[in-house]
Amino acid sequence: MIEWGAADKAHSWHPFTPMGDWCAPGHEPLMLASGQGALLRDTEGREYIDGNSSIWTNLHGHRHPKIDAALRAQLDLVAHTSFLGFSNPPATRLAAELIALWPEGPLNRVFFSDNGSTAIEVALKMAAQFFQLTGEPERSRFVAFSNAYHGDTMGASSLGGINAFHGRFSAWQFPATHVDGMPALQQLNPKEIAAVVIEPLVQGAAGIRLWPEGMLAALRNWCDLHGVLLIADEVMTGFGRTGSMFASQKEGVVPDFVALAKGLTGGYMPLAATLTSERIFAAFLGGPERTLYYGHSYTANQLGCAAALASLAIFREENVLAGLQHKIARLSEMLAPVRALRHVADVRQCGFIVGIELRRDGITPFPPESLTGARVCLAARQFGLLTRAIRDVIVLMPPYCITDAELQSAVDAILKSITITLPQD
Repeated sequence: MIEWGAADKAHSWHPFTPMGDWCAPGHEPLMLASGQGALLRDTEGREYIDGNSSIWTNLHGHRHPKIDAALRAQLDLVAHTSFLGFSNPPATRLAAELIALWPEGPLNRVFFSDNGSTAIEVALKMAAQFFQLTGEPERSRFVAFSNAYHGDTMGASSLGGINAFHGRFSAWQFPATHVDGMPALQQLNPKEIAAVVIEPLVQGAAGIRLWPEGMLAALRNWCDLHGVLLIADEVMTGFGRTGSMFASQKEGVVPDFVALAKGLTGGYMPLAATLTSERIFAAFLGGPERTLYYGHSYTANQLGCAAALASLAIFREENVLAGLQHKIARLSEMLAPVRALRHVADVRQCGFIVGIELRRDGITPFPPESLTGARVCLAARQFGLLTRAIRDVIVLMPPYCITDAELQSAVDAILKSITITLPQD
């Protein structure tokens, strides 16, 4: 029988993980082996609530019968064929269904890729080439916001505003300007800007930071006034996380580009999509010199598209968004005891996304080397909850299928783990 922990330490390299600590003799890797609904089980038979939806991807729960059946049916046909110069029925249907989710228009074109970073990369290349093709090559700069996170590939990481993630590679990134809000943006020369990129309503990796109400609509107006394109990074916020299908729709905003990934397939398969308008698409029509030379081998993979179509069917058939409103309200009520803890500085909630910020006495940040957030999340395992911290912000973002009882258990686990990790007296 394989000794899973030893094998993993010997051969695996995990993302966003200090591997020295991981490979240390005393560390026991948690090996997840199965799941059902909002629950996961490890190789030892221990059961946990999936408190961060398997890094913000899983929407409807693990082993949802409709998505499982869709994948099995697609396997009886074909798993994958190239989308370069060919097409396939699941991708064609999915593109149409994604566009139908934006009835306000004018989004009507879909470019498929693999993940959130590539969805952003596609939008950046389209925006830059659009202005080259339409006679405004001077519009070559991108603007993002302080503490932004848009992925880790070189183009997407150029937009990142979190030094720990992206600073080491700054010498290889393209020029991007970071601003902390609308007043700073308004000081820039808009004639040099191709696009502004934003995580609508809430910044995820920044620690679940909420934008002021109305900010997104104001940004859309500014972009329209100055001919700047707006890219909405809905990789985290898309598909119901904020309580509406897309975060941008809460302020009546239709971006020029929408980047989708994570929940696109219900958390089953890697797949991403970049939505844009006919205006952008039309600029690329003509000879080979106007072609967008960008793509991936698994673009529009049939299995991923089948999973995504099944996920969208679940939204319709199970009335997911309407049912989610009750859980959003209940979650807010359940968090009241957490808000009252001595070392909780803030509890930020946007729909079914929660960030619980820890500070000493609710005021002073804990030293980074104390790894306070990570220690609290580790303690939560003994109470049956799996989640991750963003520095000292505990994230709770469960699948939509979670029951009220499971949701209460998840909040209780956070309450207990903060209490035992950080004495309250």
